[in-house]
Amino acid sequence: MEFRTFADVFLLLVRDGRVLLALRENTGYADGLWNLPSGKVEPGEDLAAAMAREAKEEVGLNLDDGQLRLVAVVHHRVAGEEARLGFFFEATDSWAGEPRNAEPHKCGGIAWYPLESLPANTVGYTVTGVDLYRHGLSYGRHGHWPDR
Repeated sequence: MEFRTFADVFLLLVRDGRVLLALRENTGYADGLWNLPSGKVEPGEDLAAAMAREAKEEVGLNLDDGQLRLVAVVHHRVAGEEARLGFFFEATDSWAGEPRNAEPHKCGGIAWYPLESLPANTVGYTVTGVDLYRHGLSYGRHGHWPDR
């Protein structure tokens, strides 16, 4: 059987030890939870292009490949759902402009939180990626995995 999975991209905008989170609303997935600006990779996109598109759509920032650094990958699996790979990108210090809630129909607001103390109602998949980033680790798993 051929291995296939979904690819997600997550944006780590970090300023003074704080990371930008967005409150999900009206999306049908994890509504009421905080998450990094993120989304799915669309057909024909590479990872960096998907991240740049999501940054523009969700928080109104124009980022290019040179302003994005892949920092972690999370293999996410929940029983009864397809597994996913989450690619966490850090925006370099060269990003310009102030993030804003560019999708108020899907987002209840944005806010900066300390990297080491995310809100209790943060998407678990996101918490794993942020923890990897904080500890300088490049790979981790989240969800339900059989013992190895």
